[in-house]
Amino acid sequence: MAPPRRGTTLPSMHVRRGEGRPAGRGGGEGEEQSGAERGMEAGEGRPHAHLAALVLARGGSKGIPLKNIKLLAGVPLIGWVLRAASDAGVFHSVWVSTDHDEIEKVAKQFGAQVHRRSPEVSQDSSTSLEAIREFLNHHHENKMTEPQNLNPAKRYRRQDWPGELYENGSFYFARRHLIEKGYLQGGKMAYYEMRAEHSVDIDIDIDWPIAEQRVLSFGYFGKEPLKEVKLLVCSIDGCLTNGRIYVTEDQKEMVSYDYRDIVGINLLKKRGIQVRLISERDCSKTLSAMQLGCVAKVSATNKLQVLEDWQKDMGLSWKEVAYLGNEESDVECLKQAGMSGVPADACAVAQKAAGYICKSNGGCGAVREFAEHIFLLLEKVNSARKQMEEVSAAGKEMGGNENSRRGNKELMKKE
Repeated sequence: MAPPRRGTTLPSMHVRRGEGRPAGRGGGEGEEQSGAERGMEAGEGRPHAHLAALVLARGGSKGIPLKNIKLLAGVPLIGWVLRAASDAGVFHSVWVSTDHDEIEKVAKQFGAQVHRRSPEVSQDSSTSLEAIREFLNHHHENKMTEPQNLNPAKRYRRQDWPGELYENGSFYFARRHLIEKGYLQGGKMAYYEMRAEHSVDIDIDIDWPIAEQRVLSFGYFGKEPLKEVKLLVCSIDGCLTNGRIYVTEDQKEMVSYDYRDIVGINLLKKRGIQVRLISERDCSKTLSAMQLGCVAKVSATNKLQVLEDWQKDMGLSWKEVAYLGNEESDVECLKQAGMSGVPADACAVAQKAAGYICKSNGGCGAVREFAEHIFLLLEKVNSARKQMEEVSAAGKEMGGNENSRRGNKELMKKE
């Protein structure tokens, strides 16, 4: 639940538990909401129970077309949910229910299975319940549950709820037999009141930057806590440049780069972050002409090995390493680095492995954009550190006051 405001929230999920075979799909709706809702089956303790997450993601959102796959802080909106569901480590399968080809493509990039919903449950007036029931009709091994503080027989859509608290659709738990009866709740019911900063409605374009700032401040960025980046490794071809190579009549190679990216590299250096470059080609002459002043490795046949050597030489943890790549040869590096990014025109497998997808193409400001992303996350790291220091200082002060009170009591006893 969240403070009163209408709109579509960040993705949520439905969770179910069944027996034996893989379970159904899930997800957030277009206008319904791009959500993740969870549910479990009644069979607690059964030996072969299957727990599945379902995300409803309709392609017909009117306020923001194809909102579910629009980049939010460098990640498709639905990707935030799918990544969290996958990392949760409790689901046997993660599904997306959609009627759109591009949403299906993105869902599969994030490792989800896809259920193609029918036009009958893909209308503007379609409810989450209708989409879930259709899904269950095609996947009989799944069961679901969903709690809410509403009358099960008179359930409002989130967009129509006039109450002081409204249902934002972030998560649900439901049993299959309830859904088959036309309910999303029953039996024991409860609701979770979500903090305002963790619930964001996205109805129109101007809501998007607000959601991005919330995600950067409170979003899920992986299982491990963020650490301050000390090293950025950037692939040259396709990131620092646009990947094009111009050849003159006398067989000399020429490339182009964006001056904004050079500014980004200099800003990183000023913040104490080392920038190193890597390429599979022998482009040493080009690098010499660019005069970037960065350590570089060219003719690299194994980029991951080079990255590991640099990481160990500098005595860094992986969380202190950032990587910007764009090709299949960068995928393992993107997976290892604590902070990873790709240009907008990177190949599909690289985009899937990255934590951030730039709006800019390679050679057109992607390095500068990724640098700004690093700075934003560093602010989050520094803010968290400051809060920990304040809590620690407060704890020491309380401990000191307690010792002082004990000392005064002992002195009074002696007197």
